[in-house]
Amino acid sequence: MGLLTKPIKTLNDLFVHTLQDIYYAEQKITKALPKMISKVSDQQLQSAFMTHLAETEQHIRRVEQVFQMHGEAAKAVTCPAIDGIVTEAEEIMKDASDPEVLDAAALASAQAVEHYEITRYGTLIAWARELGRNDCASVLQQNLDEEKATDQKLTQIAEARINRVAV
Repeated sequence: MGLLTKPIKTLNDLFVHTLQDIYYAEQKITKALPKMISKVSDQQLQSAFMTHLAETEQHIRRVEQVFQMHGEAAKAVTCPAIDGIVTEAEEIMKDASDPEVLDAAALASAQAVEHYEITRYGTLIAWARELGRNDCASVLQQNLDEEKATDQKLTQIAEARINRVAV
């Protein structure tokens, strides 16, 4: 069965597994963000990371709500993708000796996380609708909307200042 905890035979099984995956990812992000906040020097970037940390904690609660609505226990399964993104972020930030370059690296790493979450939430919403679970899709849509807004905010910060000063 590889990475999977049980065979995936139906779209519902796949939905639950992917929900477990994003649950793990969100929890991993709550552990990674405080480290990133402590390492970046740009105040606007620190503030954006702190805001996203609070949002991520809310995302976890919403995912738990979806588990409950769907009649499943809230359970995480290891997500190698988010593990890899976070490990890469840690290595790049460790290797960056210039504070401005570190800020750019942290921001880019945060956007890689956002893009992963956006793909997962988009897929979960589509599957929830296909399964007739518009109630679950509606809750997940709130997370997706916040992930997209965070990505846009990070792009604005990168283009307005971070990338220019890292040159």
